[in-house]
Amino acid sequence: MADEPLVLGIETSCDETGVGVVRGHTLLADSVASSVDEHARFGGVVPEIASRAHLEAIVPTIVRALDEAGVAPGDLDGVAVTAGPGLAGALLVGVSAAKAYAAALGKPVYGVNHLASHICVDQLEHGPLPEPTMALLVSGGHSSLLLAPDITTDVRPLGATIDDAAGEAFDKIARLLHLGFPGGPVIDRLAREGDPNAIAFPRGLTGPRDAPYDFSFSGLKTAVARWVEARRAAGEEVPVADVAASFQEAVTDVLTRKAIRACRDEGVDHLMIGGGVAANSRLRAMAEERCAAAGITLRVPRPGLCTDNGAMVAALGAEMMRRGRAPSGWDLPADSSLPVTEPSIPAGEEVFAGDAGNGHSHGHGHSHGHDHVHEMSRHNLYEETGGGASA
Repeated sequence: MADEPLVLGIETSCDETGVGVVRGHTLLADSVASSVDEHARFGGVVPEIASRAHLEAIVPTIVRALDEAGVAPGDLDGVAVTAGPGLAGALLVGVSAAKAYAAALGKPVYGVNHLASHICVDQLEHGPLPEPTMALLVSGGHSSLLLAPDITTDVRPLGATIDDAAGEAFDKIARLLHLGFPGGPVIDRLAREGDPNAIAFPRGLTGPRDAPYDFSFSGLKTAVARWVEARRAAGEEVPVADVAASFQEAVTDVLTRKAIRACRDEGVDHLMIGGGVAANSRLRAMAEERCAAAGITLRVPRPGLCTDNGAMVAALGAEMMRRGRAPSGWDLPADSSLPVTEPSIPAGEEVFAGDAGNGHSHGHGHSHGHDHVHEMSRHNLYEETGGGASA
């Protein structure tokens, strides 16, 4: 273990300031400071509030993680940080801190992908990832099916959400039912008291002509809203527990059905589930049942490692170092639209002067803008039945 790389990981992509310390595949510390309470009254994450909260929390959280791990800053072999995707301002806080610590310590810095980190964190729980790994990532901002032959260099998207992500749908339904923010935990809790078969809510994109691995939860959200509004208009009581259970059943049914199909189609006998929604008890139970029936080994980290955290970033950074992958340069950008096909941003990426808000291009060809992140945030905040994305 002493020969394994010792890495500090920093995660600030949304509303949680996460710092982890990992040696190889061993978790030494996982410290998180969340600003979720500051966003609750808005019904979703406000980017400016998140950025300011990260600024206040970043240094104390790093100090706490190092103390918990029992290591000095000079003991580190490298620093890893989420470079994207995420909220641009929030990412900048983490990237700036990581570069400052790495420069001061004379250590390499690795700008890594948030989604690839969610996959890699399972190594801290269940050991090395099988190659290839099939991953179902479900959170407030993402619902993705990914095939990862090599988590450090080769992550392939098979399918993704075309509208609302799963966690976003949970938040919006919770707001509709006046349950507060974030919506995932409270719906999970209430659903245990309800009947999952009470209401036949639709399963989006599950028809024979639909994209087999893509997800859509916007229609489900609308169907739930119309059902609830009809009961209220008729002066009838809304059975909140039954609505929660039936909605949750529809989401988890689609997620697990598509994930099992992807494993079968690709000939992969392992399924990893990550992201904040992976903490949902019904998703875990249904995935376990269906994987067992299909002869697929299920890997799901404990709930604390499913939500956004620094441990997952440190885990991917340590894997990068262990496999001799190139670190990032000191011009490492915060890329709110970083595609999952880029597990890390190595040195030599071409960064243009217009990066800070106008988008950028990397040297190997892709280009994209950042404005859609802010558009999505405004949509979440002001839509009538909307809520923000939870982790």
